[in-house]
Amino acid sequence: MNVLHINTWGGVGGAFIAANRLHTGLIRAGASSTFAYGHAFNGSDTALRGLAEYQKLSDRNHRLQRSLTKLTKRLGLNDVSSLASFSLLKSELFENATILNFHNLHSDFFSYLALPKLTVKPTVWTLHDMWAFTGHCAYSYDCSKWLTGCGHCPYLSEQPSVQRDATALEWKLKNWVYEHSNLTIVAPSRWLVEQAKQGLLSRFDVHHIPNGIDTEAYLSLDREHCRSVLGIEHDRKVLLFVAQSLKDMRKGGDLLLKALQNMPAALKSETLLLTLGEGGENIAQQVGMETLNLGYVNHDRLKSIAYSAADLFVFPTRADNLPLVLQESLACGTPIVSFKVGGVPDMVRPGITGYLAQPEDAEDLKNGIVQLLDDPELRSQMRKNARAIALSEYTLDHQAQRYLELYQSILK
Repeated sequence: MNVLHINTWGGVGGAFIAANRLHTGLIRAGASSTFAYGHAFNGSDTALRGLAEYQKLSDRNHRLQRSLTKLTKRLGLNDVSSLASFSLLKSELFENATILNFHNLHSDFFSYLALPKLTVKPTVWTLHDMWAFTGHCAYSYDCSKWLTGCGHCPYLSEQPSVQRDATALEWKLKNWVYEHSNLTIVAPSRWLVEQAKQGLLSRFDVHHIPNGIDTEAYLSLDREHCRSVLGIEHDRKVLLFVAQSLKDMRKGGDLLLKALQNMPAALKSETLLLTLGEGGENIAQQVGMETLNLGYVNHDRLKSIAYSAADLFVFPTRADNLPLVLQESLACGTPIVSFKVGGVPDMVRPGITGYLAQPEDAEDLKNGIVQLLDDPELRSQMRKNARAIALSEYTLDHQAQRYLELYQSILK
């Protein structure tokens, strides 16, 4: 069996990380696995073979491609113009593959119109968001138009954003494509399984297989030692936050600000906000809390040190599938405070691994933070629970074995 994974981006984004972890897990399990992607970022591993190498176009076709892309984007159809997606049929990658495993196909470089041609081979599509069955968006929030045909979209700026509302047309195009394709769907969270079973993909088998994580790379380290490494006082209460743009509605930065601003002053003075990524200093200035910002971190061990140093990981998302940062937090034994949305409840289990606040309720998010910071014994038990759940449910070996069983059943 030779598995070919296809993702539009390489080296950046949660879908790439999740797909690459699956690719790694399959190789560890002894399977033959190849990972192809469209665009490479952040010094992606050169062992991963970019699709561009196999999708060579003439200069004339390159000019045609650019013109088509400009036109379709102006019309509000972002992911239909890639001529190279059809030439994949003639590539060595495609010819050598026993089974295809698609991942994220949106945000340029791949045309979903090629799916009927490509799925002549057994094909699994691992969903990382809702895009496959909506008129353009990765997450629909409170909109349910994707169930009936989209149109008059209330979230045109939601990623992947579109210049014009052609969501009804894109929904119909996807419906036509799926009528002529042969797919098996995998969703990492129970929430996304239920969404997929209701929409355009309901005609296919939908399976639940969570993402896997390397529990040897992400593990629970000695908290006091980790704090010494980071220069944090041992008696500090530490909140960890992966900083994103505070303007990104989906990430809920505004809700986090409200929650931290409303924390009791005495507790705030005892607490350090530890941030990964960019924007942490801006948060600190607005909430009046001491902050240590580690900047962008992509090294697994350094991230494990940050998780292990923290008392709580705060994740104020408005919409998510099975967030990788929550898996990382579990594997490092760090309790989590988040909202009851999407696939978050799969991992944040009230009283066991963390606290689930009601959606959009910043006051409830604050209550969860305060409650767990004030209860060291409960946090200690949650740390043990979180690591145990990561080992029993989310290892790469477990994920790879479930995919191999699915591949075998499809091939039979």
